[in-house]
Amino acid sequence: MRVTRRIGIGLLIASLIWGTSFSSSAQAAPRAYHTSANASALIDVRSGRVLYSENGDQSMRIASLTKIMTAIVAIEHGKLSDKVKTSQTAVGKEGSSIYLQLGEEMSLLNMLYGLMLRSGNDAATAIAEHVGGSEEGFVHLMNEKAEMLGLTHTQFKNPHGLDAEGHYSSANDLAKLTAYALRNPVFAQIVSTKVKSVPNPHEKWQYSWTNKNKMLAMYEGADGVKTGYTKKALRCLVSSATRNGQQLAAVTLNDRDDWIDHRQMLDWGFKNYPLTEVASKGQTIAGYPYAVGNSFYYPLAEEERDNLQSRLVVLDMETMNYKLGERGALEWYLNDQLIGSIPVYDIGSARMNLPERKPMSDAALLDFKKASSERESFIHSITSVLDALFEI
Repeated sequence: MRVTRRIGIGLLIASLIWGTSFSSSAQAAPRAYHTSANASALIDVRSGRVLYSENGDQSMRIASLTKIMTAIVAIEHGKLSDKVKTSQTAVGKEGSSIYLQLGEEMSLLNMLYGLMLRSGNDAATAIAEHVGGSEEGFVHLMNEKAEMLGLTHTQFKNPHGLDAEGHYSSANDLAKLTAYALRNPVFAQIVSTKVKSVPNPHEKWQYSWTNKNKMLAMYEGADGVKTGYTKKALRCLVSSATRNGQQLAAVTLNDRDDWIDHRQMLDWGFKNYPLTEVASKGQTIAGYPYAVGNSFYYPLAEEERDNLQSRLVVLDMETMNYKLGERGALEWYLNDQLIGSIPVYDIGSARMNLPERKPMSDAALLDFKKASSERESFIHSITSVLDALFEI
């Protein structure tokens, strides 16, 4: 793989680039916050920034919060229109259920609704056997995904979350997993659904599943995610909400007051770390013939805004990206730590226009997954051809 050579232009204070600055008045840091949970975390979904964490890296039992990973792995590896057939193992799974019958067939998409709204352990098992070839094969995919996402305090032993030795995660890991999953439109639409009706092959009436997540009804802007409980894990909850274009996700493990804690955590996050537009698409960079290709938003407390810095890095003219129109990147730092990077282009470049994502219907979700699969297959084919052409 060819390494792109880049030329640094130096570190610039944000106010020097834009000719403006954030308020310089002294601001107090957000007040300390505590929950009733043994472990908790709060994350900004868009940026992935963990805004609050208490015992966040402690490995604990997570009950049905496991199904967040089950769902995203199934979405990414399965075909949503596939018919999933219920085995004897799935039918006999203890705990919460959507009451599938032996041999019953249901689309993977509908079964995912049963998994996430009603926390069906039978659905989790059926999904795992279908997508992974076996429950063990699917668990391998779950752990593989956890490793890919850098979830260092997580290990799965099953797809449903029933108590098992060596099956655990942490509040911080679950926050990161949830932020990743919520960026998938299929997952996001499923977990935000309050009630879902699906065909019932055994009766004239349809299945009707009401989401167990009470946050959807009791918190303004709530749009996910998952409840969980076992006798050993006790009450576990991941919730999400969106306000003013900002989506936060809260996690609590072993929390007797989870509904109250989640409302307060989300309120605290929205109040103290609002999503701030740091750079606006099309904005020019003083002293250079470049404009920012994407807007950049980041959750910032008031007292952090004066600590923002940016570095303009331009590409070597001989690189492929440069020849395709990109001129470099504007890197953003908070307290000397890189928090984001956005491309820059020549002023007026057509490459700065990107489509907005819109909500999808179930039919559109199926089309989206099909298109994604076809695109991945096409990219794989092209890559194979290029490898063969340039193999030495």
